[in-house]
Amino acid sequence: MIDLSQHTLADLRKLQEQIKEEMKSRESQELQKAREQILAIAESVGLPVEALLAKGGKGAKKPGSVAIRFQHPEVPEQKWTGRGRQPKWVKEWVDSGKDLDKLRVS
Repeated sequence: MIDLSQHTLADLRKLQEQIKEEMKSRESQELQKAREQILAIAESVGLPVEALLAKGGKGAKKPGSVAIRFQHPEVPEQKWTGRGRQPKWVKEWVDSGKDLDKLRVS
């Protein structure tokens, strides 16, 4: 272990910056090494890299995307997935006595 107690605060700050730069450099090197290994594996089994990057094939949804379940009939930009708190426009719709199912997207 390195004894840092003899260093000045300025020396420690310089050392800290050098460590940050070295870590960035090594992370970059490791990332490049991993890419090369992945490409080599893909090549060895005859897969194009795009096939490795595709998740779930054609038509796969983006991670975290949820289908729209409700949409305002007069203002189509107003949409809601049905998750979380009701948007103001949905609450106003229901509070006015209208049926929520009328907003449901088929």
